[in-house]
Amino acid sequence: MVVKWKVTLPELTGDKVRNAYVYLPAMAEADPGLRFPVLYMFDGHNVFFDADATYGKSWGMKEYLEATGTPLIVAAVECNHGTHGERLSEYSPFDLRAREFGTLPGRGHETMEWFVNSFKPYIDSRYPTLPDREHTFIAGSSMGGLMSLYAVTAYNSVFSRAAALSPSVMVNVEKLDGLLRSAPIEPGTVVYMDYGSREMGRFPGLKLEKRFGKVASTLMERGVFVTARIVPGGEHCEASWEKQIPFFMDTLFYEG
Repeated sequence: MVVKWKVTLPELTGDKVRNAYVYLPAMAEADPGLRFPVLYMFDGHNVFFDADATYGKSWGMKEYLEATGTPLIVAAVECNHGTHGERLSEYSPFDLRAREFGTLPGRGHETMEWFVNSFKPYIDSRYPTLPDREHTFIAGSSMGGLMSLYAVTAYNSVFSRAAALSPSVMVNVEKLDGLLRSAPIEPGTVVYMDYGSREMGRFPGLKLEKRFGKVASTLMERGVFVTARIVPGGEHCEASWEKQIPFFMDTLFYEG
């Protein structure tokens, strides 16, 4: 079952509403005494329903979770659909330069503060969650993948595991590398990362394979358990990310 409702992010967009979603496994209704890990996700409109998805194709998370009987709650929030780079700004921990919009302020910190101090407490108070760090995960793709890397490092006391699909690791390289090298990281942190082989040419002049490998190796040097993949034939789209769900779910739940 997926519940959908309206939320506001006052620190970012005032009273303007956007959609939030939460998936509850069937076993939660069958046994009210059960408690579940929670996976928080970015770009919530693309997670469950094709009708809500930006390009008409969602990740199909509901179908996967129901088919596999995965004991997991998934909570997701729609992105900012503003036409002047607002999504890029809200999903970047650092100031960034976008070809279409020029320099944008990084508001990822404000976004994560809302996730941690408003959205997570809301979910924990209303649904049968296991609210501790060990059972709190985060995931996203593209800029949402960058935010997942940011969350699991800068907010490592909250999130123990992350899945970053096609993460935008080319954004403010120096500051991202500094964060990965210096953020306090607790033992047992787990990160799944992937990139599609057909994505590698999206940024001419940037050796994306090398950059992706650099981020993965830095995390490994910090003691993070990293699963990193180049997906054969993988592309930058929801249909491709949907195919990776079994891979990152195995990583998130490994010995969990």
